[in-house]
Amino acid sequence: MKNFDYVIVGGGLAGDSAIQGIREHDTQGSILLLGEELHLPYDRPPLSKKLWFGKTKVAEIYLHPQHFYDEHGVTLALGARAEKIDPGAKSVSDSNGSTYRFGKLLLATGTRPRHMAIPGGDIDGISYFRTLDDFQRLYGEARPGKSALIIGGGFIGSELAAALNISLEVTMVFPSTTLCRRVFPEPLGLAVQHHFQARGIRVIPSDTPASISKTGERYRTETVGGKSLETDLVIAGIGVEPRIELAREAGLEVGNGIVVNEFLETTHPDIYAAGDIAFFPYRALGKSMRIEHWDNAMVQGRWAGWNMAGAREAYTYQPYFFSDLFELGYEATGEVDTSLETFSDWQKENQTGVIYYLRDGRVKGVMMCNLWDRIDAARELIRKGERVSPESLRGKIR
Repeated sequence: MKNFDYVIVGGGLAGDSAIQGIREHDTQGSILLLGEELHLPYDRPPLSKKLWFGKTKVAEIYLHPQHFYDEHGVTLALGARAEKIDPGAKSVSDSNGSTYRFGKLLLATGTRPRHMAIPGGDIDGISYFRTLDDFQRLYGEARPGKSALIIGGGFIGSELAAALNISLEVTMVFPSTTLCRRVFPEPLGLAVQHHFQARGIRVIPSDTPASISKTGERYRTETVGGKSLETDLVIAGIGVEPRIELAREAGLEVGNGIVVNEFLETTHPDIYAAGDIAFFPYRALGKSMRIEHWDNAMVQGRWAGWNMAGAREAYTYQPYFFSDLFELGYEATGEVDTSLETFSDWQKENQTGVIYYLRDGRVKGVMMCNLWDRIDAARELIRKGERVSPESLRGKIR
C-alpha cells in the first residue's frame, strides 16, 4: 500500500486543476492522480467544437505535457478505475489491484453518458460521445458522403450536428419541440432550428427512437412517431448522469451528485468533490446545484485543491458556460432554465441580445447571444438579487 498526502480520483479538468490548487498552498506534499483513461488530462470542449473545424489539433488539447506532472511531483496512475474507498482506513483501491492511502482525497469522477433503454440501444458501434477515444473513432468514421443520425437536441447533440454537417448528411431526432429547449426560449430555439435546416440538417422534433437495428454497416432507427431512418452512423447525446457509486458505497451523502459544503467537503472531513459531480451551495443563487460546464470544473477543482491543502476558503465563484452553433455564439451564467420566467432583450431578433431568466421578480440567470465580455455585468446583476420588472431590464446589458 502506497501513501500519498493527496489522492485525486478523476483525470479530467477538475482533477487536473486541483493539482495547481494544491501546489499553490503546499509545494511538498505527495500527489497521486488516478485516471480511468490512458490519456493525459485533456480539454473536453474541443471534442465537439474546434477539433472538427480544424481550429485545433488533438496534440493541442492536452492540459499539460508529461513534464508538468514530473516537475510538480505528481504520480500518475492512468488507465486505472477507482473501485472502492474505505473512509475509515483512508484508502482507495483501483482496478489494477493497487491500494493507496490518502491524507486528503478528491473525487472528480465527473459524469457518464446516459444510454438508451430501447431495443438495440446497446448495439456495438453506437457512439455515446464523451471522450477523446470517442472523438477519434467517430472522426475516422465520419467520411464525406456518409450519413449520421444524432439522437438528442441539447448541447452535445446540437454541437455535434453543426460539426458533422461539414461533410455528412445529418439527421437529428429529439423529444422536445425545439432545439436546446431547456435553455433556449422557444422563439430562439425555433430560429436556431430553422438555421440548422437551412444548412441541410434534417430536424425531427417531438420524436424519439423506439428501436435500433443494424444490418452490415448500416443502422435502421425506428421512431415512436413512425419514421424509419437508415444511416451509416448513430450518435446518442441524450444527457449524462453523475458517477456517484464510489461515494455512495463509501457512505458519503449523495443525491444529484456528491453533496458538499461551501468548502467542497463531503460528509467525510478528509474527502472532497469538485466538477461535474459536485452538488454544491451556489452562493449567488441561494441554492445547491450541480453544474456540468468547463469553467466550473476548472475553478472548482483548483478551489478544492486549495482547501485540501488547508486554505479553508468558501467556494463563492459564479461560473459561466459557452457554446457556438454556426453563427450563434453565446455565454451564460447563473440558472439558465426555461422553466423560469424569461425576458429577451434583442438588438437583432434571435441573433444578438440578452435573455434574462427570472424567479419571483429576481434575475437568476443571463444568456448573452453574440455579445462578448459582458459576463461580469451579468454576474453582478444576479448577485444583487434585486426585484425588477422585465421591462426595466431592457438595455441593462449591451
